[in-house]
Amino acid sequence: MSKLAGKVAFVTGGSRGIGAAIVEALAKDGADVAFSYARSSEKAQLMVAKIEKLGRRGLAIAADNMEPGSVEKAVAQTVAAFGRIDILVNNAGIFRVVSPETMTLADFDETIAVNVRAALFATKAAVAHMGEGGRVISIGSNLAERTPSPGLSLYSLSKAALVGMTKALARDLGPRNITVNIVHPGSTNTDMNPEDGEHADQQRSLMAIPRFADAQEVAGLVAWLAGPDSRAVTGTALTIDGGANI
Repeated sequence: MSKLAGKVAFVTGGSRGIGAAIVEALAKDGADVAFSYARSSEKAQLMVAKIEKLGRRGLAIAADNMEPGSVEKAVAQTVAAFGRIDILVNNAGIFRVVSPETMTLADFDETIAVNVRAALFATKAAVAHMGEGGRVISIGSNLAERTPSPGLSLYSLSKAALVGMTKALARDLGPRNITVNIVHPGSTNTDMNPEDGEHADQQRSLMAIPRFADAQEVAGLVAWLAGPDSRAVTGTALTIDGGANI
């Protein structure tokens, strides 16, 4: 638990799935963790209880990343409660499968608002409170690099935008010794994409290692990027997808 002792992390979308696994992993490594959630306050409070059971401070913040200013307010609440932010994880996102023919302006605006705008402005707000050695980690998708099925143009666009954002921010923040990286999960066993779901076999057929990742495996990679052993890694995309993008 010493790796992140004394550190404060803020994770967007931290009450379920990969986000919840990241919150727990950071707390296990010693960080106090605040996180945002969009819907279930019950799930959020259960996550706070998990953090506190690990001996760390936890804070759940209701925030709608589709609303301008919402994520910045959540960052401000974290700083007010814990005094600082050392680690930001831009995890919250939405996934929509739409064809070019049926895509609407609302589809575009909402996807970009949650997947891109919120990540950029969360970073802007968080780095204002970060000292030397801060960490910014975004959760992308292996679909930013390879699109094996139709209907992914909007989602892939949004996740590919995070790659460019990551590289540029790494250059901007490097002089402050703040690293900026992105993790690209592939098929991961969550309630949104279960390993026994309707399309699971098709996803496994693309992989060199034909199994879904556990959310904890993705969280482990994020925790490593948040820790001291990754201090020379910045501007980098790390993919964890069982070799689907080979």
